[in-house]
Formats: sequence, C-alpha cells, structure tokens
Amino acid sequence: MLSAVSAAVLLAAVSSCGTVVERAGTEDTVAAIAPNTTAATTSADGGSTTEAITSAGKSSSDIMRGDLIDINGTILMYSVMDESGTGKEVRMTNDANKVAFANVLNEMSEGLDLTFDDILRTENPSPLDVKMGQTVQLTFDADMQNAIYDYMAGANLIGSAVVMRTDGSLAAQVSYPSYDPDLYYGTDTEEDLAWGSYGNKAFQNAEPGSCFKIMSEVISDKHGVTCLYDEGTWEFDGVSIVNWDHEDTWKYPVYERTLNSAFVNSSNIFFAKAFDQIGKDDVLADLEDIFHFCSDIDCDFGTLHNNVEIYCDDDLRRTAFGQSYVLTCPLYLAALGREAVFGDMVKPFTIANIVDTNDFDKTLKSGTEPNQKVCSIPAEYRANLLSGMYGVAGNIGLAVPAGYEFYAKTGTAETWKGDFLYITGVLKKPDDNGSGTWSDYSSYDGSYIIVMQVQNPEYFGYSFASDSVSLYQGIVNAVMS
Repeated sequence: MLSAVSAAVLLAAVSSCGTVVERAGTEDTVAAIAPNTTAATTSADGGSTTEAITSAGKSSSDIMRGDLIDINGTILMYSVMDESGTGKEVRMTNDANKVAFANVLNEMSEGLDLTFDDILRTENPSPLDVKMGQTVQLTFDADMQNAIYDYMAGANLIGSAVVMRTDGSLAAQVSYPSYDPDLYYGTDTEEDLAWGSYGNKAFQNAEPGSCFKIMSEVISDKHGVTCLYDEGTWEFDGVSIVNWDHEDTWKYPVYERTLNSAFVNSSNIFFAKAFDQIGKDDVLADLEDIFHFCSDIDCDFGTLHNNVEIYCDDDLRRTAFGQSYVLTCPLYLAALGREAVFGDMVKPFTIANIVDTNDFDKTLKSGTEPNQKVCSIPAEYRANLLSGMYGVAGNIGLAVPAGYEFYAKTGTAETWKGDFLYITGVLKKPDDNGSGTWSDYSSYDGSYIIVMQVQNPEYFGYSFASDSVSLYQGIVNAVMS
C-alpha cells in the first residue's frame, strides 16, 4: 500500500506544472511539491532517483548549506533553491537514506545538519551558480547505517545501535523507530522528533544497568576488593539487593566470590558491597579520574553528559550496578567499551573532512582529530578487566566473525520507561592495539565497538540482556556485511 501511494505521489509530482526548485550549481531541476510528498530528480549518471524535501530554509544567511556526505561520498543531505519567488533554501535528502538518518541528521531532530550549520554555510572556495557552503564529510557509512536500520525495523527492535571504530570515528548511529522527514516538511523542531519516541536514542540518557560494572570492576580492583561473600539476596535497613539469578537458590551462598566471577556472572551484591567498603568519595573520584564519568565530554556532534548522584548508602550500593541516579547513553558506552578493551577512552566523533562542494575529492580542511584520549585505565588493572570481558563474551554464545576476538558486558536496567537491555561489545582484531589511524575508512581493517540497546524486551519475551544475543548477532551481521 505504501509503495502504491509513493508511486502515485511521484507521478503527481513529475506531471505537475507547479513551482520549480533547482539544485544550486547544477542544471538539474526538480518539480516542487506540497508538504508530505516526494519529488523526482535526475541522478548524476542520468538515471532517475527519488529525493525527499526535508525542511524549508529560514536562515538569515545568504549562503545555502553545503552537502552532508558519508565516508564513501554518498550524498545524505543537500540544498536546492525554491524558484517560486520566495528565494528560500530547501533542504533535501536522498530517499535511500532519509529514514535511517532522519533522527541523526535532520534539523527537526536537532541533528547534525543543525549542529554543523556554521561549517555548511562557510562559503565554498570554488564558485557555484549561487552562494553555497562547504560540504561536511561524515565518518558514517550509509550502507552500514541502512543495513542496521533495516534489520532493526524488520525485527521491531526498538532502541539504538552504535558502531565505533577504534580511533573514535562513528561508523553508524542508528535509532529505531525513525521517521519519514517528508511528513514534517517545514517543521523547525518537534519534541517527539528531537527527544521523544522518534528521537535519537543513542544520544538519550537512561540507566545502563550492569554495563556500569565495567567501571565497578576496575574501581574494586584498584581498592583491593577481590573476594567477598555473596548470599544472592542481601538485606539491610529494610531493603534488599538481589542478583539476577538469586531464585536459583542452589547457587547460593557463594562464600568466596572472586572479582572475576562477580564480573562474569554479573553479581549485583558483590559490587554493591565493594562500593560500600570503598566509600562515596573514592568511588566518585575514580569514576571521574579513570572514566571521565562525572564531567562532560565535548564531542563534535554535542556533549556527552552522564549523571551520578549519591545521597545515601543505598544510592552508593545501587550505583555499583548502574541503577539509582546513574544515567548515561549508548554513545558513552561505546567509548567505555573502547577503553575497557584497549585501555584508553577516546572521543567519539563524526567529522571526517570538510570538502569542496564542487569536488568531493578536494579536501579543504581535515575533520575532527582522531584518537583524542579522554582518560585511561591504569595499566595494572587492565588485564583483570579484559579477562572478565572475555569471559562474559564466551558465555553469550555469539557467532564471532572470522578474524576477530570478542569481548563484552551485558546490562539489564530498570528505567522509568521499563526494562532496557544492553550489550556493550568489541570485535577485536587480535593484533590491534588501538593506535591505528586511517585516512580512508573504505580500507578500514581495525576493530569495531558495537553497542546495542533494546527498549522493548517484553516484545521478545526477554527478561535479561543475555537473552538478547540473537538480536545483537543480527546487528553484528549487518556491520560485517
């Protein structure tokens, strides 16, 4: 039905005698369309493509925005001039990418098209028919973005997926569901598109659950808490903390639970008791010094702002397993996963290069510096964490692609929206030490950090993050394809 409607709209647009809009600097024209419809245009090779009008330009600048392109030169967004006499800029996007990227790029979602407005409106050095800005080449791979989005849509996996290369460049940042920008033509911003159900979930904060134990493991190791009594259910002050498997009473008590066992088996009680012993001040200091968790991380796409508040002993204990007042986002978890396996956290980033809008092969300025170190795990605590990450990965049962090792931490979080499931994983090349740099990501041969967040586990009948490995496998397969 949707295909039939789209075809009807396309025919109506092509045959219309209405207003004409023109791509700046080209001879191609497209039929102007009413809101919520689609226009036809001509591709560079003469073939017909379908494009979507996404928003009407209202900038005070007389320079239209340049293009947003992916790492392979695929155009994601560009501007045309409305020639009906208004002189307005109209922002357009290729239909092949518009939904998968809508909540990451579009201005109506407070996306990168808005974030990079100053760069996009810096006049291009080589002339075009009208004043046009420079083009931002993003680190995203549109084919990977689309493959992951299509998989999530087919599975009805509500949530997000982040794929980061070891230098911090984001290869994909997918949030499902997204939306058709045609339906919001002329909208500046929309709460639901920016931060609501259609917003970019990879950039929205929520409780991370046991993925937080990546940090708790290192902090416990640093303070010498390596063996504790674990009774499965720990009662104190009229409340209790339980392990995810506490109903399996035959497993408990564990009289000498080791740090490695606590991490691999994701014991809430072990880490709650560890934080109780270490104390609030040292915990907060280590979270900041080792993981930069308590202060902002300014990235080229925006600011990663975590939250941790500790008002009482119970808050401190529950912080240890990513609950209470702990909030973060999948983008930070990707940076954390990178630090867990390679020892250093680097800034995630999205600008590969700034290029000439007339010639994408001409680089005007290098993009964000790769491998910007934010913080590091002290060398003496790295091996124990890496062993734990490898142990968790072995228990998951992922079909690991040839040529890679797998390290992971799962997390099941109780949030105000219901349970969220996470898998923070790293597909590591055995000889990769995380120091590589690439001028061309088409030849990327390094490791991938892949974070999956599932916000609708009840749809699949899942209770714990370990249940969701088949969904994570689908995302891994999409990345590898």
